[in-house]
Amino acid sequence: MPQYLLVRTAPLSGASADLLVIYAAEGKAPSGMGQAVWAGTGHDWEQTAKSGSFAGKQGQVLDIMGPAGTDCQRLLVLGSGNAEASSLTAWTDRGGSLMNKIANTRARNIAVIVDEADATPEAIAELVAGVRLRHYRFDKYKSKADEDRAGDLTITIHVADVAKVDAAIADRGAVVAGTMLARDLVNEPANVLGPLEFAEKASGLAALGVEVEILSPEEMRALGMESLLCVAQGSERPARLVVMQWHGGETGDAPLAFVGKGVVFDTGGISIKPASSMEDMKGDMGGAAAVVGLMHALATRKSKANVVGVIGLVENMPDGKSVRPGDVIKAMSGTTIEVINTDAEGRLVLADALWYTQDRFKPRFMIDLATLTGAILVALGHEHAGLFANDDALAGKLLAAGMASNEKLWRLPLAPSYNKMIESRVADIKNSAGRLASSITAAHFLERFVNGVPWAHLDIAGMAFGGGSTKINESWGSGFGVALLDRLVRDSYEL
Repeated sequence: MPQYLLVRTAPLSGASADLLVIYAAEGKAPSGMGQAVWAGTGHDWEQTAKSGSFAGKQGQVLDIMGPAGTDCQRLLVLGSGNAEASSLTAWTDRGGSLMNKIANTRARNIAVIVDEADATPEAIAELVAGVRLRHYRFDKYKSKADEDRAGDLTITIHVADVAKVDAAIADRGAVVAGTMLARDLVNEPANVLGPLEFAEKASGLAALGVEVEILSPEEMRALGMESLLCVAQGSERPARLVVMQWHGGETGDAPLAFVGKGVVFDTGGISIKPASSMEDMKGDMGGAAAVVGLMHALATRKSKANVVGVIGLVENMPDGKSVRPGDVIKAMSGTTIEVINTDAEGRLVLADALWYTQDRFKPRFMIDLATLTGAILVALGHEHAGLFANDDALAGKLLAAGMASNEKLWRLPLAPSYNKMIESRVADIKNSAGRLASSITAAHFLERFVNGVPWAHLDIAGMAFGGGSTKINESWGSGFGVALLDRLVRDSYEL
């Protein structure tokens, strides 16, 4: 959907716009070209900063109307915080803050001068990423456009080395595009985005060189995917399994595998949920959305890795045909499962998707993403996703990627005593062990279907949607997981 935002770069000289933005670090005056701009205004820096209670801290602003010595109608000096402690993620937040300040001015043509000593091309790319992510809106169903956002917005970033900055922006922009695609998918209402429509969206990745296959219920039934299919029994909308392959590494190298839960709407089935906030269950496909967004990002930036993404797409509805509590079904692996609670459906979808992925592709590792349990939200809130893993090295790489991307994880335990809790009296295992340690027992359920492959489970129920406004997101859907997993791939697994 159109976002009405153009971000471009230009050399440092000749900045002209309705609004000019320069930066000042904490406790310091503007430097470089920013210093020259400020000197041209004729204002005394110390006196102006003191009268405006401006100390250069992140989020602080000095607003000068009709500044002398410039070709602009308005000058903003933004605080960039402590330059010595500035990280790449701080630059992303800085971009979000910049977008917020710009929106408040209602200016449409903005020039931004960035020439700080620590403003590497990668840092400026993060600044632009923050601008774009903060600018994102999902308003396609609003009859009237937001008047504050009407018309095109052009932001020109003035930098010392345009070519290097443009290359860094393009590389980071691939991940931004993937994140915004994931947000779009999560934000779509379920009456618009069912399993078939979701699969069609994933098929669009073929234009980027991704090989896409879509398995029908008949094909899944022939493979023995009774666990996945039982979740869709009560819906008029048939299930789909989508397989996406990106061949960017050496021919014959085992791929990296990412598996996403894609419950396009979750009523809970026969174990129906309370009505309060059930509308949020349109986002129960946040894991699948992240996998599609990741594949989009990797293909756009031509990642030098072999990657497969698999998403199971179903709708969980109550009906005379729905799976019942007490039913016993057989997964593709041959494992029998007693269904205790039909609202513990995501793990049933992932059971077959994980087994299929390891059996067909023999991957180096598998990582699944799922809005799996409310318990993880109780434990970690909207600050961290839950991480469970059978491989310490993979877990360590994920934790590091989470810190580098600011999509943070917290590792929780797996242990035989928890695993024992999912044993069933009438089948091999049951799909719910009750409330105690429910995020952990859900992870152990999934572990039964990885067949010893290095594996990590990310429970993103607190991160995929509903976390409230952040520095780089005002949307209900967050796109969580795309930047995290792109960082994992590029830091640890690319040629």
